Amino acid sequence: MKAPAHSTDTPSTDMKLLGIYLNDHLAGATAASERIGHLARSARGTALGRAIGPVAAEIAQDRTTLLGIMRDLGVPVRRSKVCAGWTAEKLGRLKGNGRLVRRSPLSTVLELEALRVGVEGKTAGWESLRRLTATDKRLDPGLLDRLLERARRQQDTLETWRVRQADTALRRTGPGAA
Repeated sequence: MKAPAHSTDTPSTDMKLLGIYLNDHLAGATAASERIGHLARSARGTALGRAIGPVAAEIAQDRTTLLGIMRDLGVPVRRSKVCAGWTAEKLGRLKGNGRLVRRSPLSTVLELEALRVGVEGKTAGWESLRRLTATDKRLDPGLLDRLLERARRQQDTLETWRVRQADTALRRTGPGAA
């Protein structure tokens, strides 16, 4: 009986599937970077803008870091997936928000929710890569630990502001408030 081509005691990385996985994360990172950049510009000069401006910069840096990891692993960038992430973010801006001319407070809530979910996905991606460091020495465990720590801080910031914005947007004030 012939042994499989990759029979070793330690599992090897399935580069085809890892390439698909990382390109999917790159599409998400592209969408998230665009979305938080738009939100930061919309909130410029406010407390929200000051809080998420640094998070926007970090998310852009995380996308660049992901590209570097992909390069180090020899994973080619699939431009179609990057374009799909960019396009999905732009199309997401077209949905109705209850206002025709100006920005709705609900838009901010929904954007923060989408970003929160996106950062959770990014965290899961960093965790998956961190687990691969045991068998794939091209991955830097220290870098991934730092990325995980930063993603958790981003989650905390986004959640704090999501709650604040939802409370503000969804509660009635003034006459007729219960």
